[in-house]
Amino acid sequence: MPKLACVAGEPSGDLLAAPVLSALNQIPDMAGLQVYGIGGPRMQAEGLSSNWPMDTLSVRGYVEAIKQLPAILKMRKELIAHLLGDGRPDVFLGIDAPDFNLGVEIQLRKAGIPTLHFVSPSIWAWRAGRIKKIAQAVDRMLCIFPFETEIYDRAGVPSTYVGHPLASEIPLEPNPKQAREKIANTLHLSTNVFDSLVIAVLPGSRGSEIELIAPVFFETMQLLASRLKGQKLNFLIPVATPKLREPLEQLLLQTKNNHPDIQIHLLDGMADEVLEAADVVLIASGTATLQAALWKKPMVISYKVPWLTAQIMKRQGYLPYVGLPNILCGEFVVPELLQDDATAEKLLNALQDWLDNPIKVAKLKERFVQMHETLRRPTGLLVAQAVAQTIKHTQKQRAGS
Repeated sequence: MPKLACVAGEPSGDLLAAPVLSALNQIPDMAGLQVYGIGGPRMQAEGLSSNWPMDTLSVRGYVEAIKQLPAILKMRKELIAHLLGDGRPDVFLGIDAPDFNLGVEIQLRKAGIPTLHFVSPSIWAWRAGRIKKIAQAVDRMLCIFPFETEIYDRAGVPSTYVGHPLASEIPLEPNPKQAREKIANTLHLSTNVFDSLVIAVLPGSRGSEIELIAPVFFETMQLLASRLKGQKLNFLIPVATPKLREPLEQLLLQTKNNHPDIQIHLLDGMADEVLEAADVVLIASGTATLQAALWKKPMVISYKVPWLTAQIMKRQGYLPYVGLPNILCGEFVVPELLQDDATAEKLLNALQDWLDNPIKVAKLKERFVQMHETLRRPTGLLVAQAVAQTIKHTQKQRAGS
């Protein structure tokens, strides 16, 4: 019976890996495949047995990781012991989370277990020296951006461009009206309630992000509602995980006390519907910015990390931008307001600039269509095929020995 161990460390990894597991279930040779490790609800719905909580790994930045380090190290030690013992797989698939997965992969590869890594670390943006560790850790890197394979070719690391799964899942042409109707039905509201300006607000998928950037986002919403007082507008916030709902509800309550008439709706999940429905997006840097670009939305990207984390990242980075839409386009096509620049006033003005410039928005949408077409590949199937081929090779070797 074929065995696959895999680890996703956060909601974005869970989102990326679920189509892979779904595609594996369709490959005849993979009948009866056992899938286990660490993952979220989407992966579990596709058959993953998650032996440890994914939430433990969902931290961002050096300072935050240090706080969580004992729990992370304990989890990694237990995982490696399991995979080198009774739970020895035919192949290990690490999904993103390089700080955790590369260490696991090195140990497994030393023990003769083939390792694949899906989603390259951002060696093209910062910490380029990680390529040496990657060369030790992975048998093949599965790249989601087309320019990455050239970097791995130069380093002598086998790699395959598989496209980005979100580009296949998100249609080339959004349907905002349909998305608004679905959201209205979910909230048990009249279907015409969103016949107005709709602003999507995505403050992140981690507790640390909600703590640092969400208060500024809520302040920005209040300022925008005050500035556009004569205009009906709705703010939509997708809640990435259940445990983030409480801190967001507290911020919503505080905001309602200051601005009773403001229309802010929290939705469990539904990030795609919220982005499709939106006229403009206020968003924390991360994978969700690529989602917003694939939905062809003008956006303002923002981010805050603790001061020490920011200083370390600044010294190790060499790209002038952090947002995936800007990285993929190779220029600032959308504004980024980070750290000290992430003030409610500056975010407000950046959002207003999109609302006041429809021609600029139309040009941005053209750029995003081109990006979408480049990233569109049968990603889940391509990754699943790489996994299946590796499993077959492992089993053949085992049979011959």
